[in-house]
Amino acid sequence: MLKKAIIGTGAVMALGTLIFGRDVLSYGRAAWSATRDAVKSEVPMEFEVQRARTMVEQLVPAIHSTLKVIAEQQVDIEHLNREIARRTEDMQQQKSQLLTLKQDLETGQATFVYASHRYTSDDVKRDLRHRFDRFKTAESLLDRDRRILTAREQALAAHEKTLDSMLEQKKELEAQVEQLDARLQTIRAEQTVSSPAIDESALSNAKRLIAEVNKQLDVQEKLLDSEGKFVGLIPVEAKTSVDFSNLTAEINGYFNKSTQEKTAPAQKPAPAVVKTEGPKT
Repeated sequence: MLKKAIIGTGAVMALGTLIFGRDVLSYGRAAWSATRDAVKSEVPMEFEVQRARTMVEQLVPAIHSTLKVIAEQQVDIEHLNREIARRTEDMQQQKSQLLTLKQDLETGQATFVYASHRYTSDDVKRDLRHRFDRFKTAESLLDRDRRILTAREQALAAHEKTLDSMLEQKKELEAQVEQLDARLQTIRAEQTVSSPAIDESALSNAKRLIAEVNKQLDVQEKLLDSEGKFVGLIPVEAKTSVDFSNLTAEINGYFNKSTQEKTAPAQKPAPAVVKTEGPKT
């Protein structure tokens, strides 16, 4: 498989060199750049925001590593502080013993008694010399450890400062990512209001169904027309005849009668005839 891939790549490069000549590399870089930009432009913004959030979360291991270094330095400093304190106390005792022996020798005595043992002045001088050399060596080592302690404390302070900066920057980056997400959600909400999302497949299916139903109705209308049963026309044969002449006469007679009744003058009643009887015979 690898051999085939190498052969295929070599063939493509040879073909490209044959077509583009010495400019094949520049064409390749331009094509790669265009392809990369095209692919990047198609990446959803939600994915980019999530990628930024993931990159911020990847700072956590570095922060944990710095915390571990700080914890180790703090423990080392605590141990070194206790060791220096103990050795400092020992040095004070050694110094006190040195001064005691020196003061005894300054008295000029030939012998000295320490812890129920008698020592000559030469024994005390040799012991004092040995003690003094050991004291100077121990003091030199103690000074060295104090310098180491100072350097470690400075390194610890630098790491603590770095940790504080990392934590502060992480918080700032997290806030910026949340702002990006909020802005994106706002834009998506506005886009939804301005152009509601419609299922294109459902829309296409609805349109296709309506077109099919219209087509079937057209076919049925064609069939009816071919059978002589025309559709969509005024049904002239179903029209009923009406005798307008009799209807007109009836209407005129009705309204003329009503008019005559309203305009006829009222007749006075005839006077009553009073009969008189003649003289009786």
